[in-house]
Amino acid sequence: MKAEYTGAPLDADPDAAEEESEEEEEENKAHSDEEGVTSPTFGSHSLLARSNEPVVCEMCGISGTRGTFYSRSKRFCSASCSRSFSSNSKKSSVLARSAEHVPLLYFHCQKYLYFISLLPASSGYDWGSYLKKHGYLAASVSSFRHAPLCAQWEDIEVGLRVEVLNAHSALMTKVYWIATIIRLAGYKALLRYEGFENDDSHDFWCNLGSAEVHPIGWCAVNSKLLVPPQALHNHITDWKSYLMKRLVGACTLPVDFHVKLAESMKYPFRQGVRVEVVDRSLVSRTRTAVVDTVIGGRLRLIYEDAGLGPTGEVLSDFWCHMWSPLMHPINWSVRVGHLIKETDKSVDMSSHPTFRKVFCDSVPRQFKKLRTVYVEGGFFEEGMKLEAIDPLNLGNICVATVRKVLLDGYLMVGIDGVEMGDGSDWFCYHASSHAILPPGYCQNNDIPLTLPPGYDQATFTWPKYLEETRSVAAPRRLFNSDPVGHGFAPGMKLEAVDLMEPRLVCVATVQCCVGRLLLLHFDGWESEFDQWVDCESPDIYPVGWCELTGYQLQPPIGPGTENVLKSANFIIFLRTKGASKPKQKMDGEKEYVLFLVTDCFS
Repeated sequence: MKAEYTGAPLDADPDAAEEESEEEEEENKAHSDEEGVTSPTFGSHSLLARSNEPVVCEMCGISGTRGTFYSRSKRFCSASCSRSFSSNSKKSSVLARSAEHVPLLYFHCQKYLYFISLLPASSGYDWGSYLKKHGYLAASVSSFRHAPLCAQWEDIEVGLRVEVLNAHSALMTKVYWIATIIRLAGYKALLRYEGFENDDSHDFWCNLGSAEVHPIGWCAVNSKLLVPPQALHNHITDWKSYLMKRLVGACTLPVDFHVKLAESMKYPFRQGVRVEVVDRSLVSRTRTAVVDTVIGGRLRLIYEDAGLGPTGEVLSDFWCHMWSPLMHPINWSVRVGHLIKETDKSVDMSSHPTFRKVFCDSVPRQFKKLRTVYVEGGFFEEGMKLEAIDPLNLGNICVATVRKVLLDGYLMVGIDGVEMGDGSDWFCYHASSHAILPPGYCQNNDIPLTLPPGYDQATFTWPKYLEETRSVAAPRRLFNSDPVGHGFAPGMKLEAVDLMEPRLVCVATVQCCVGRLLLLHFDGWESEFDQWVDCESPDIYPVGWCELTGYQLQPPIGPGTENVLKSANFIIFLRTKGASKPKQKMDGEKEYVLFLVTDCFS
């Protein structure tokens, strides 16, 4: 889903790329069988290489020696990287996922390798056409507790009149006209200019958070001209009387609509704030990181010892929302007893702009307050069984075990049958999390439960499993049973974070609703990438959120790609080794995103 090349190695010749890709596909399939939830371990001692040959993890980029790496081919530094490879590595690249639709052209000159991808240049996603094709069903802004204007959205409804920029005027200056909301889809509204009445030929979609949408009366107060579209000039002779009649009793946006919008987009984090966040290379621990970027409440965090590439790019970062349960204030790990990686002071990050700032440590009041849990009458205990969303395969709810009880209501949970045995793949959940569920939840709600290897869906029962493992089920009273009151329904469109590659926000559909849980499907992708989220997850957003905040939205990838490729705009990739951001330039009607590959040829 991201525009970066992950095909043949850059030091391979183009003719061999296809053969090597096929071999790698077969090897990946073998790894999927070997490393998925159907296998109790990830590799064996007989497969460990005995050399000290340096290798790099193909999942997270961390360096190490072959003898310390996991999987049959020693391509991964940890169990978490091994387990998530089959999903994340494929989904982390648009080109890898759409190779059958988007050909790559290779040529090289001296020590540079150039490859051209016929991937259309994106200038923003057209939600309007997509919603029309799929029936206009989108989740309301009021369903997203963390979204801007959530509390005010009950005042927004079909039939409201607004003053909006007139895009059909022959005048050289900005003029406005009155329009009516015909449909709502998240922040997007289908508008119809006054005067067209039952004529939908000039209907257009607009983001209500746009600076060009205002309540009725704004033009008069700000001395702006109200001018009807050119097609209506001879339609009505007395526009003043017409508007007076049409606007009697009409509703409009609240006067303070944009003021409330601005207030709801103020965030307590800024560049240079230090936090603790999950280590993406080892999910059982946290690392210290620094806020680099804030967009719409989403934070780009750079690990303090991430390291920099040859061109100054950060080698390891992490995106999450400021309300994410994966991020904590400084000293949280020590306070609750969670493992934290000691920052490697030998790694010099001083040349990166973010690390030139004056740092300040985050404090608890900057974070969302969690639901209070009470331990009277007993609490979770080590060894108790439960069901949990697999953090490395978010479409699966699995048989799991409480492996360790931390302070402040936090638990370390392991997925039965696929654990490494050293705790490196345990995951931290708060007791109030809706990602942990009582035994029997899946059966009671007709959800497939992912079982430990060796167990069969037809014969598995919780009582028998508890007896065989000599364990007890976590009492149902310990789980969060807050009442359900969301407005989501199957088929609704929204924008959602790909939690396996959390910098990406993608077009998604609510596949099904089970209590508070939503199963999300990423449009254009196979169901293997579906993920379960809570209805109040900070990683889901209304249609139009990306446009409103300036965050990049990843469009669906599907069979329609061939038609898009017929357009005049294509991207040429000349990728810098390790580069994170392309340089863009315009050349006539074609947009080029340029990368440069260095040191690929001797």
